[in-house]
Amino acid sequence: MDRKKKEVTIYDIAEKLNVSAATVSRALRNHPAVSAKTKKRINDLAESFGYQTNQFARNLRQQQTKTIGVIVPRLNSYFMATVISGIEHVANEAGYNLLISQSSELPDRENAIAKTMFNNRVDGVLVSLSYLTGSLQHFNRFSQKNIPVIFFDRTFETEIYTNIRINNLQAGYDATKHLLEKGCRRILHVSVSSTHSIYQERFKGYAKALQEFGIPLHMDYVHLGDLSLEAGIRAAQYALELPQRPDGIFVANDNCAAGCIIALKKAGIRIPEDIAIVGFNDDPVCRIVEPNLTTIHYPGYEMGKIAAHNLINQLSGSESLILTQTISLRSDLIVRQALN
Repeated sequence: MDRKKKEVTIYDIAEKLNVSAATVSRALRNHPAVSAKTKKRINDLAESFGYQTNQFARNLRQQQTKTIGVIVPRLNSYFMATVISGIEHVANEAGYNLLISQSSELPDRENAIAKTMFNNRVDGVLVSLSYLTGSLQHFNRFSQKNIPVIFFDRTFETEIYTNIRINNLQAGYDATKHLLEKGCRRILHVSVSSTHSIYQERFKGYAKALQEFGIPLHMDYVHLGDLSLEAGIRAAQYALELPQRPDGIFVANDNCAAGCIIALKKAGIRIPEDIAIVGFNDDPVCRIVEPNLTTIHYPGYEMGKIAAHNLINQLSGSESLILTQTISLRSDLIVRQALN
């Protein structure tokens, strides 16, 4: 019967080379007090023995794990991938590893992930909330232990945590105003049923632009779904069934907008001649769907870098451990063929 091979320790290496365990430990950490010749002897033997550093135990002794938890709604999102890339760039440079998990838009799963990360002693957490999260209570365990939590993209107004986002009201206003300036007067807004301020703010921007152009807000021209590609198809069907067909559509994300374009074209609607469309996020699908989609550029990579920088600054003590602030990033309207 096979048995697991005994794990090699620094004491085994020390005994073999007739040096102290402390010398082996220093050499493996590249300490300047150990000569280059001795370091080479120790490292060569450690490699031949298959020695593995117990980094986890070392970090616990130092009261840190050098691990940052990242909780996102979904991993199959281009925008979220760019955010994670920005986080990873900064974290790796600072010597941190990432523990990444997705809530799949389920608050209970988000809660379970937060608990697991807490129990695994992550040094800090970066979070984009699920559509349906109605409370930040499950993150209280972190604040009670002075473990920093920063929210990005999908955030709540809070007096405890830092939020990083764009000005969603302004972005919603810019998107709707552009449709209005192109002559659209019956503008359908496609969004999601959510308590999150980002979707409420985009709606407020939509309503503000309508008001400035003297157009009444009719809730029949607000369609809620889950912002998936399939939801875009359903939104298109809804638009075609309205007593007065919209001449413009502002969709709160690009995948949903792409589904809307595909379904409308299949129904014989010309884009943008019959219905002009604006999306949100500037995902690659904008340049694949025909006609190319006008959208709001959302700086995901920059958002990830700023979130990681702020968290690591709190961990290093260069900023207050619980620093309440809202960091607002710039967004831009990118005009393409789906709105000429």
